[in-house]
Amino acid sequence: MAHVSAVSAAPQRDDALVIGGRRFRSRLMTGTGKYPSLQAMQASLETSGCEIVTVAVRRVQSQAAGHEGLMEAIDWQRIWMLPNTAGCATAEEAIRVARLGRELAKLAGQEDNTFVKLEVIPDSKHLLPDPIGTLEAAEQLVKEGFTVLPYINADPLLAKRLEDAGCATVMPLGSPIGSGQGIRNAANIALIIENATVPVVVDAGLGVPSEAAQAMEMGADALLINSAIALAGDPAAMAKAMALACEAGRTAFHAGRLPVRGEANPSSPLAGRVGT
Repeated sequence: MAHVSAVSAAPQRDDALVIGGRRFRSRLMTGTGKYPSLQAMQASLETSGCEIVTVAVRRVQSQAAGHEGLMEAIDWQRIWMLPNTAGCATAEEAIRVARLGRELAKLAGQEDNTFVKLEVIPDSKHLLPDPIGTLEAAEQLVKEGFTVLPYINADPLLAKRLEDAGCATVMPLGSPIGSGQGIRNAANIALIIENATVPVVVDAGLGVPSEAAQAMEMGADALLINSAIALAGDPAAMAKAMALACEAGRTAFHAGRLPVRGEANPSSPLAGRVGT
């Protein structure tokens, strides 16, 4: 993988994100959908510095609107493909599409790519993932040698079950897909982060950089952001802003915040004041 600019802050210089034994410098993953044009997508990938990009297998295969020429528009020698099972309503569908995704990655020249973002979403209105179907599909895909990154509700018990099943990450939603509502499940996400021994990737619902920084300050290992970038007035500028927020949040997490107090605490000492 080509070099992507290293994090400038000293505590993060060697702070690589490791998924399935593969190391990444960037902790911001992005998507390929909803952009106004392929050119806008390409510019956004560049300014984001991302190294992992999701690709909806079904949409690429069907050449759905906005996905024509997508495979040729991305430098797959620099970007690691994360095929996703978007559009699958059952575990069986997701397993079948994951297998197709592995072949898609091979066509892009990534022969050893076993990554899959697992989505099982029968709810077309709210786009909430099916926990039972997700676990069933994950168990089977792990058996088949996939590196599984499951998209889930912010459910700490399900996250632990998926980790125990062999998933490489867990990906709790901050709020519903594309809603821009930010982090509505902070307490549960914090529990997932506290108990996980695999990377926790906050996925869905983040709308602005301050929310991206918040997720990283909580201790999330990475973010996946698509709609907030693709649907921004200037996608490339928003991609850069999200990357900076991701970096700032991670640095702040390492630095350690000051304790929250119930009362004021002066920043200057009281001793030596005039009149004392």
